[in-house]
Amino acid sequence: MLPRDMISTGPLVLRPPVEGDADAIVKTCNDPVTAWFLPVLPSPYGPEDVRDYFAMAAAKWEAGGAEFAITENGRYAGSIGVRPPDHSGVAEIGYVVAPWARGRDVATTAARAVTDWAFDHGIRRVELQAAVENVASVRVAYKSGFREEGRRREARRLRDGRYVDMVAFARLKGDPVEAVEPYLPFFEGGRLSDGVVRLEPLTAEDAGDFHRMVTEPSVAAYFIGPPSTMEDDERRCRYTGYWWVSGQRIELAVRDAASGAFAGHVQLTQVAPALGQAMIGYSLVPEFRGKGVMTRAVNLLVEWAFANTALHRIVAGTEAGNTASQRVLERAGFRREGVHRELFPKAGGGRADDVAWARLRSS
Repeated sequence: MLPRDMISTGPLVLRPPVEGDADAIVKTCNDPVTAWFLPVLPSPYGPEDVRDYFAMAAAKWEAGGAEFAITENGRYAGSIGVRPPDHSGVAEIGYVVAPWARGRDVATTAARAVTDWAFDHGIRRVELQAAVENVASVRVAYKSGFREEGRRREARRLRDGRYVDMVAFARLKGDPVEAVEPYLPFFEGGRLSDGVVRLEPLTAEDAGDFHRMVTEPSVAAYFIGPPSTMEDDERRCRYTGYWWVSGQRIELAVRDAASGAFAGHVQLTQVAPALGQAMIGYSLVPEFRGKGVMTRAVNLLVEWAFANTALHRIVAGTEAGNTASQRVLERAGFRREGVHRELFPKAGGGRADDVAWARLRSS
C-alpha cells in the first residue's frame, strides 16, 4: 500500500486529486492531443466523466497504487498515476500534461519524482509505455531516467481504430539517473532551409509521396532489399520522430522552399556515437533533378550535424554506376575513400561495387 503523500519537486507539488481540479481535468481531457493518445477517455469528456475519474483515483489508492494531480504554483498542470505493484514489486506509471503546462518539463519532473518516491516505498521496478508516435512522451521517458527495453507491436489502438506500436521503458531501483542531452537534437524551429530547399521531418502525410518516389524505377534500381509496400512506407514515416529522439536516425522530407512541394528524401542513419560517425543517404523525385536541389539538401544536413552534434565523420555509399549521386557528394564536399567490391546485391543475382565517400568535420 502506497501512502497518500504529497511530493514536492522543484516548482511542482504532487498531491491526490481534489474536486477543485475538476474543471481543469475536463479541459485537459478534451484537448485533441490528450484525446488522441488516450483513446480510453470518453470524447467529449464531461462533468460525469470527471466524477468517474475521482472514483477511479480513490479505488487506485485503496488497491495499493497512487494517483496524483500535478500542480504548478497551485494550479492543476496534469496527472500522474502508479498502478498497484504486482507480486514481484513491479509497477507502471502513466501521465498526462495539461495543454497550458506543456513545454516546461512538467511530465519529466513528475515522472522522475514519482518513480523515486515509489522506490522509497518498496517498489523495485517501474515501467512506462509510450506510443511510438507520441514523441513528447518518449522524450519524457528518456529524460526522466528510463531505459528503453523494446517495442510492443500494435499493442494499443488509437481513436481512429488504428493499432500503434508501444515503446517499453523501465527503471530499476538503483539505476543511475543522468541528465543526458540527446545525441541528435531537434532542429530549432522544426526545419532547416537555405531559402531554396527546406528540410523537415517526414510525417505520415508524406507517405504517399515517399512511396511514389521509392517505387519510381530510376530510384528503385538503387535500393537494397525487397520493394516496400505503401503500408511499409507509411509505417516508416510514423516512426521518424521516435527514431530521431532515440538517437537512431533522422529522416527528412526535402521540399521546394517556395511551394512546399515534396522533392525528395534525405536521411542521417547508422549513427555511431562511439565513432562520431553517421551515414547520409538520399533520393530525389525525377521532376526536381538537375537543379542542384539534393546538393543543397545534403549540405544543409551535414553542416547542421557538424554544428549541433558530436559527429566527426559523415559517410556515404554509392553504387559504382550511380554517377549522379556521386556528383552530389563531390559538390557537397565529400571525398572518395575507396571501393567495396561487390557489396550491393542486384536483381537477378549479380552484385555491384560500392564507392565509399566521407566528409570530415574539418573539411
